[in-house]
Amino acid sequence: MRAGVVDVFVVRPHGRGWRHLALRRTRATRCPGTWEAVHGRIERGETPPQAARREVREETGLAIERLYSLTVNPFFMKSTGTVELAVAFVAVVRPDAVRLSDEHDDHAWLSRAEARRRYHWPREREALDHIAILFKDGTAGRAEDALLIQ
Repeated sequence: MRAGVVDVFVVRPHGRGWRHLALRRTRATRCPGTWEAVHGRIERGETPPQAARREVREETGLAIERLYSLTVNPFFMKSTGTVELAVAFVAVVRPDAVRLSDEHDDHAWLSRAEARRRYHWPREREALDHIAILFKDGTAGRAEDALLIQ
């Protein structure tokens, strides 16, 4: 197995919780019309955190204030017949305007409950639960030293 992709859960503070960014895929891409977190391949020579930062910038135009490690999920890649790992991150951003790439045609800032209903992939809905537990006070709390990357 190898880390081949990143999933980045982009969040911004909202009251005492978070708003989660959901992106809708265009008709010209895989899984058209589905809603997802930022997702992309790790390029040659790139570390997973570098890929996470690049993918957030490319897909949303947002600058990351803090990047956290969240989890790792295995998945089967039918094109190569291999099991790859999706490294998941939480990216805390300011509430700036989102600039979508050509992969997506819509976006929404959602509550956790709304994002759970909208995200297509079960691993993304599960990640929302991890975020609610680990980042309930706006940081990773006692795990800050273990999870904070930047």
